[in-house]
Amino acid sequence: MNGLNIKQTDSAYIAHTYARFDVALVRGKGSLVWDENGREYIDLAAGIAVNTFGYADDVWADCVAKQAATLQHTSNLYYTEPCVKLAQMLCERTGMKKVFFSNSGAEANECAIKAARKYAAEKKGQEYSTIVTLLNSFHGRTLTTLAATGQDVFHKDFTPLTPGFVSVPVNDLAAAEEVFRTQKVAGFIMEIVQGEGGVMPLDKDYVTGMAKLCEQYDVVLMCDEVQCGNGRTGALYAYMNYGVKPDVVSTAKGLSGGLPLGATMLGEKVEAVFTPGSHGSTFGGNPICAAAAISVLERLDDKLLNEVKQKSTLIIETLNGQPGIEAVDGMGLMIGVKTKKDAGDVIKKCLANGLLVIKAKDKVRLLPPLNIPQELLTKALEVLKEAAKEEQP
Repeated sequence: MNGLNIKQTDSAYIAHTYARFDVALVRGKGSLVWDENGREYIDLAAGIAVNTFGYADDVWADCVAKQAATLQHTSNLYYTEPCVKLAQMLCERTGMKKVFFSNSGAEANECAIKAARKYAAEKKGQEYSTIVTLLNSFHGRTLTTLAATGQDVFHKDFTPLTPGFVSVPVNDLAAAEEVFRTQKVAGFIMEIVQGEGGVMPLDKDYVTGMAKLCEQYDVVLMCDEVQCGNGRTGALYAYMNYGVKPDVVSTAKGLSGGLPLGATMLGEKVEAVFTPGSHGSTFGGNPICAAAAISVLERLDDKLLNEVKQKSTLIIETLNGQPGIEAVDGMGLMIGVKTKKDAGDVIKKCLANGLLVIKAKDKVRLLPPLNIPQELLTKALEVLKEAAKEEQP
């Protein structure tokens, strides 16, 4: 639309649910993006871990265009090849048995919760419905996934939330077992790296301990890989770094590289829990989104995953101990940087100097495209280092 004032029109017509940065993006290529004034930025946010291979990736765009010109959508009453092929790839790469496709991470988590409750109801009785989650977690913004989210700040104004959720402290096996022992528990859900909670990886001993507890009490073990999955941590899925095998894995964000697609992968314990009519999604498994995801998944090979680990090491070694930087946490290309200055101020200074980064609690969060060139990453880190320095009096 010629002459459109993007920011003013946004304010007039779009619900005010986002505190947007003062920049209107119009095009991108790889790890670079340009605003309406032609200014260039290095993007270390990737649409909040969505643009796995950055902007307008040639392979991805070609797959999307070809599928859009072939069969853009049909209902799940019919078979389609991209959906089936993607499900096969996910199962073969993970060892999971079945996949349910949806549109988002929240929906993928809703499906996981439904699978856990249905399994428990059929196996142990309807009263086994409690879902155990972790404090500081984030699982989505529907009423049910808000209930699963262990942060009160997200609950404000939306109570009463869906009942049946208990949040326990992170890395505290005794607290979780007490709930397992005293309540009618159906499932336990965890993010291997708590993204919105400050980019905090769980302790390995805790994750393996929880897997054993879930097996002991016949509780469905769910891993929320919405943000930390799809190569983000240097493994295809973050739980693979810890040597555990979940019963359910939910994912979205980077799976389709920029289109809305969620997936809930079901392991042997729950593979047959859903039957015709027990769950559904109009757009889940959409052929275009599935074709895009195939183009992403095909390239998440060992070579790329090793490069993710190498770039992670580069980030940590470059930033650790620098003036104004207190700590660097995370895994792979999912990094949280604790700065002495307010993170919001650091982010604004980065923006002013051509770098897009975002926030996670009180940290600067880095989620670059997995294939970001090293020279661009190095350049971006220099901007961040400068922005983090405290001004001298």
